[in-house]
Amino acid sequence: MLKKMLSRGGPAAGYLVIRFFKSVTLLAALPVSLIWGWLIPGATAGLVRLANSERYRAAKFLGLPQAEELPPALPRQPGDVVTLFRDKSFKRALRCLLMPVAMIPELAVAVVAIIGAPAAVVGMLFWWTDPGNVSLMGIDVNNWFEALTLGPLQIGAGLWFLGRVAPALARGHANAALQLLAPSPEQLETVRLERRVEELTKSRAGAVDSHGAELRRIERDLHDGTQAQLVSLAMRIGIAKRTMADDPEKAAKLLDDARDGAEQAMTELRGVLRTMYPPILADRGLAGAVSALAARCPLPVELRIGELGQVPAAVEACAYFVVAEALTNVTKHSAAGHVDVQLERRGPELYLAVTDDGIGGARISEQSDLLGRGSGLHGMLHRVQAIDGHMELHSPIGGPTTVEVILPCG
Repeated sequence: MLKKMLSRGGPAAGYLVIRFFKSVTLLAALPVSLIWGWLIPGATAGLVRLANSERYRAAKFLGLPQAEELPPALPRQPGDVVTLFRDKSFKRALRCLLMPVAMIPELAVAVVAIIGAPAAVVGMLFWWTDPGNVSLMGIDVNNWFEALTLGPLQIGAGLWFLGRVAPALARGHANAALQLLAPSPEQLETVRLERRVEELTKSRAGAVDSHGAELRRIERDLHDGTQAQLVSLAMRIGIAKRTMADDPEKAAKLLDDARDGAEQAMTELRGVLRTMYPPILADRGLAGAVSALAARCPLPVELRIGELGQVPAAVEACAYFVVAEALTNVTKHSAAGHVDVQLERRGPELYLAVTDDGIGGARISEQSDLLGRGSGLHGMLHRVQAIDGHMELHSPIGGPTTVEVILPCG
C-alpha cells in the first residue's frame, strides 16, 4: 500500500514542485516582459517554447503520446507589434500566465504530501526536546497525549495528500496544460500541410536526382554496350559490301559475324529495357515476377503474397525493383541464412516487407560504407519516395534486418 502511494504521489509531488519553480521564474520575468517583451522577439518566442515545454511535460506525466507542439513564434522585427498580435502561437502561449495563480496551492499540497508524514514521526518522537514549539496538525504539542493523538492524524493526512490529493491535483494541472496550450485546429492543419509540402519537396528532389541518375545509367549502357555493337555491326557490313565481289567467302564470314553482333546488340538492348520496366511484370504480374526473383535468389526465401488486386504499373515496377535490390543486398552483405518476403494489399496501399536473419547494421547513406553497403538502400528510398511511398529500415547490430515499404495504389 505504501509503495503504491509513493509510486503515485512521488512523481505527482515532484511535478507540482517543478511547476512552482517555473511559475516563480515566470512571475519574476513578467514585469520586464510586459515592458520590453514587445520590443524583443526572443522574449515572445521564449513564451511559446515554455508553452511547448509544459505540454511535453504534461503529456509525459500523464503517460500520453507526445503532444502536438505550438508552431514556433512568427519571425518579426523588434517592435513589430502587428506581427506579434497576429501570432496565434503567442496568443495561445499567453495562457501560461495562469500558472502563477495556482502555484501557492500546488506547492502547499506538494509540501504536505512530501514531508507531512515524516514530520509527524519526527514531532512525535522529539517533541519533548522543545515542548510547546513543536506542532502537529498545526497545534503546539506539550505532552505525550497530544503527541500520540495528533501525530497519527498528521501521518494519515500526509499519506492521504501523498496518495490522493497530490496525484489528483497534478493530473488536473497536466490536463489543463494540455487543453489550454493546445494549438488550434487551424494551426494543426497548417503544420500538417507545411510538413506535407516539405515531404513532397524532398521526395520530388530525390525523384529528380534518381531520374537523372537512371537516365545517365541508361545512356551509359546504350553508349558503352548497344551503340558500340551497332557501330561494329555497321563496319562489318560495310567491309563485307566492299569485299563481296573480290572475296565472297570473306564477305560471307563478315556477314555471319554481323548477324551474331546484331543478336548480341538485341540482347543488350533487351537488358537495358528490362531495367526500365521488366517484361516479366507484363507477362506474369507482380506476384509472378516477385516469385521469379525469390526462385533465383541463392538463399532460401519464404514468400508470402496476399491478395494484390489492381496495382498501377509504376507501383508494380517500384515494388519489383525494391525486392530485387533487397535480395541482392541480403545476398552480398548480410551473411544471412534465410529471407522472408511479405507482399500484400492493405486497403489503398501495397505493403512490402523483406526480412533477413543476417548480421544487421545496415544504414541508408548516399555513399557505400567499408562493406559496400548503404547506397543501394538510398536508391531504394528515392525510388519509393518518387511515387509518394514510405520506407523504413530496421537493422540493429546482430540483426535481423527488415525493410518495410508502403506504396499508395490510389
